[in-house]
Amino acid sequence: MEKINVAVVGTGFIGPAHIEALRRSPNIEVAALCEVNEELAKAKAAQLGITKAMLFEDMLKDDSIKAVHICTPNFLHYAQSKAVLEAGKHVICEKPLATKIEEAEELVKLAKKSGLVNAVHFNLRYYPMVRQMKTMRESGELGDIYSIMGSYLQDWLFLQTDYNWRLEPDKSGDSRAIADIGSHLLDLTEYVTGLKITEVMADFSTVHKTRLKPLKAIETYSGKMLQESDYEEVPINTEDHATVMLRFDNGHKGSVTVSQVNAGRKNRLNIEIAGSKANFEWCSEKPNELWIGRRETANQQLMKDPALFTPEAAKLIGFPGGHNEGFPDTSKQMFKEVYAAISEGKQPENPSYPTFEDGYRELLICERIIESHKKQAWVKI
Repeated sequence: MEKINVAVVGTGFIGPAHIEALRRSPNIEVAALCEVNEELAKAKAAQLGITKAMLFEDMLKDDSIKAVHICTPNFLHYAQSKAVLEAGKHVICEKPLATKIEEAEELVKLAKKSGLVNAVHFNLRYYPMVRQMKTMRESGELGDIYSIMGSYLQDWLFLQTDYNWRLEPDKSGDSRAIADIGSHLLDLTEYVTGLKITEVMADFSTVHKTRLKPLKAIETYSGKMLQESDYEEVPINTEDHATVMLRFDNGHKGSVTVSQVNAGRKNRLNIEIAGSKANFEWCSEKPNELWIGRRETANQQLMKDPALFTPEAAKLIGFPGGHNEGFPDTSKQMFKEVYAAISEGKQPENPSYPTFEDGYRELLICERIIESHKKQAWVKI
């Protein structure tokens, strides 16, 4: 089996997660690591056991690298994805695809013209239970969808001293909670239900109007504590919390709430889909369980088991029933599909994985949500 040499750009929280998932596939070699300077690249490459430490520009010229994972802060996604495509390499980009809708449009066109494999890391689609819900809905087990309620709650920005580059609009964009975790929830909503969001009504709140920015670098989720003298107070103008009402193309309604200041909620995506035949509820903190609500018969608790799942969902399961799988497995399963396409050398006509077009779609919804909050009115997608 011929090895596919891959470069990973960026080594914050998500870069090493990509590396770990890639290493679980036998035909993929993480051959190079890129960072903002040579010193950091060498240090991180040594830490992660990667042979080549490179600057991004040098990596683009390396013909041995066939695919590139963009795991850098949001404001770099557009320029780096564009450069990778222009260098003739396949690209897997973290979400959001860009910080401006025009940039995302350009990337979609460029990717389509190139024929190269392009993907956006909406990995939460790859929980087996998520695909099971989708296929059960497609087979009619949910019935007509009446309403959708979703939430994505975290607490990693609960304290005024919690700080990260995502709090800075010039690096992250004009939205934070919605763009960061809300994009996953909205993508999951349309993916599972098959519905399209047509209108949004949003209301944001910033709990900490100012935050204490550390004068020393700390990594996301590191939990490191600094002294009072190690901070400077800075104003915050992106949302800690957001609620959005939704209208769908089937005429029915829904709502989502996202928050990064809910104490005790470490990484909790919850979705409840009410249909004319049943009600599905799934939570990412209990990823191997699906609650199915009934009116006239007993409710059900479906546990992850490839022997009981639809063939499409069973493909995402690596172990027998009773052997739990979680967040790291979602990237592994997504990359299996992406690299099957890379082995063929081109983007499939109907990819099973999320593409740049999906990245554009989520950015469009996010921009309309921001517009709705500013206008305090319903806005069409």
